[in-house]
Amino acid sequence: MPLLARSVQTPLHIEVRRGAVADLGKILADGRISSGGEVAVVVGPGLGEKVVDLLRPSLTSAEIFVTGGGTLDAALELSGKLRSGHFDAVVGIGGGKTVDTAKYAASRWGLPMVSVATSLANDGIASPVASLINDGIKGSYGVHIPFGVVVDLDFVENGPELVNRAGIGDVISNISALADWELARRVRGEPVDGLAASLARMGAEAVLTMPGDMSDDAFVTVLAEALISSGLAMAVCGSSRPSSGGCHEIMHAIDSLFPATASHGELAGLGALFCTFLRGDERRLKQMSDCLLRHQLPRTPSDVGLDVEQFVQAIEFAPRTRPDRYTILEHLAMTPEQTRQKLAEYNDALATL
Repeated sequence: MPLLARSVQTPLHIEVRRGAVADLGKILADGRISSGGEVAVVVGPGLGEKVVDLLRPSLTSAEIFVTGGGTLDAALELSGKLRSGHFDAVVGIGGGKTVDTAKYAASRWGLPMVSVATSLANDGIASPVASLINDGIKGSYGVHIPFGVVVDLDFVENGPELVNRAGIGDVISNISALADWELARRVRGEPVDGLAASLARMGAEAVLTMPGDMSDDAFVTVLAEALISSGLAMAVCGSSRPSSGGCHEIMHAIDSLFPATASHGELAGLGALFCTFLRGDERRLKQMSDCLLRHQLPRTPSDVGLDVEQFVQAIEFAPRTRPDRYTILEHLAMTPEQTRQKLAEYNDALATL
């Protein structure tokens, strides 16, 4: 009887704990990524000296590169520098901008990349996508999934709490993204990858109901693993579909129309809550609202400084950010006046939860 199976790309090594950066040499050797520590270490300007001091005892042969990160130009510049060296792997240490810059540069030359997250702002730490700004517009670029994913809880603990809390919004937005995927299956016959959906859902459900906060190692570990699981879900199905629906269309629209309003995760959580309301799912609305409220994350446009007309403009623009994607926003195709009415009802509903 034939056995049918498929191959799935996943990191060779995943580690979430305290002291991981200091032990990076051993982690790379144990993961069969670099036995001699001849790696390119990419850090942002804020982490440079601290990271170098921790790394040197275990990675004496590493070469350190500092990048501003976050833009396609920075990634291409780093790529040019990597070309002149001989490295076993590229290690990106920092937040999303640094990690995404390292991901893109490593993929340009087919080098293994290890993502070392020092914050938990979004699920990019383990995804096959690099979000980079080009000519003022943030785009998503396909890259190879990291060969290793490491989260150092010491750095997370000492980082900006608001940045880390934002990852909660990004994770629970998977619930809304998956509902949109199911909607697309019912309406348009779009196939849903069950394994990818399971990976995205498990982490989101865990964070949604997990007690504790960012001061609790158990909660932070679950959040980190949920973000990693979300990245793996994207790798499994070959797109961001299991983690990105109307929630992220709203996030990208606000990002484009009103830059620097709030972070990726904060806007994804807000977008997910609004989309859940549009679906009429009262049980999920209460669960997600309670979670965002518990972790002091925005739930209404006014929480991120947007007025009614700005949010209406963002909802109207949102479908253009992902023209190939079918979500509750495309399904309802609301006029500006209908969006104003729904937003008023949404605010009333949250006030009674």
